[in-house]
Amino acid sequence: MNTKNLFAALIGRPNVGKSTLLNALLGEKVAIVSSKPQTTRTRITGILTKDDTQYVFLDTPGIHTPKNKLGDYMMQEAGAAVGEVDVVLFLVEAGDKIGSTERDLLEKFRASGVPTLLLVNKTDEATAREIGDTISRFSEAFDFTAVIPISAKNGDNVPVILSEIAPLAAEGPWFFPEDSITDQPERVIAAEIIREKLLQTLSEEIPHGTAVVIEEFREKKDLLSVRAEIFCEKASHKPIIIGKNGEKLKRIGSLAREDMERFFGIKVYLNLWVKIKENWRDSTALLANFGFKNE
Repeated sequence: MNTKNLFAALIGRPNVGKSTLLNALLGEKVAIVSSKPQTTRTRITGILTKDDTQYVFLDTPGIHTPKNKLGDYMMQEAGAAVGEVDVVLFLVEAGDKIGSTERDLLEKFRASGVPTLLLVNKTDEATAREIGDTISRFSEAFDFTAVIPISAKNGDNVPVILSEIAPLAAEGPWFFPEDSITDQPERVIAAEIIREKLLQTLSEEIPHGTAVVIEEFREKKDLLSVRAEIFCEKASHKPIIIGKNGEKLKRIGSLAREDMERFFGIKVYLNLWVKIKENWRDSTALLANFGFKNE
């Protein structure tokens, strides 16, 4: 069999649905999803091998104005992806206008010469007029290879994306084993699952000031033992994360354990600890310790 491969970057503003789309494309959850913006901090690679083609999707952090060194890192990750792929999947939301961020992105796409698809997401929450107006606005500003209205949440038109990008695949070897769905180490997946539950359970600002580090990840017989440390930026955040009588931390742990057992296919013992590292998002050394390193 002659094999093909294709690398695609998912790019757009925070909370536009990139991680939801990645999970829909793969038919498997590898990227964490939250209603809060800037959920994805690193480029998560999702892998789909279908027929003779291996699709490698890079789920990039949402494009935004950085407020700290973690934000700078996220923007470098997103920007670097454009030059490394065969196609860009540019997500916007039905009803979105073209602001300076979008214009900058479109200029990047134009300069790179990479084929770019416009995906108008959240069509399940929009009127036909909003969808049509969004398509008109963006199509006037850039010559897209294809324009596809989608609902990543419902899976509407997601298969159309694959049929549109398939002809762009190049002949060559697959870069990952056929049954791979991500290149993320198991420890990273475990940490991301815990962070998703923090985002879902805690109030608006605190989750962005948290990092999760896996200190122990040990499988013995039919049990996976995971010890994780949750770092927060302020002493006042620690009791909020733990909750009254430890109830909030128990809930975070319970939700994370369920997802880990589903993903790893094994019973999980999860031990969570909360520690304080003030202003870690602005410390280059701490960012590196927590795994945020620009190559």
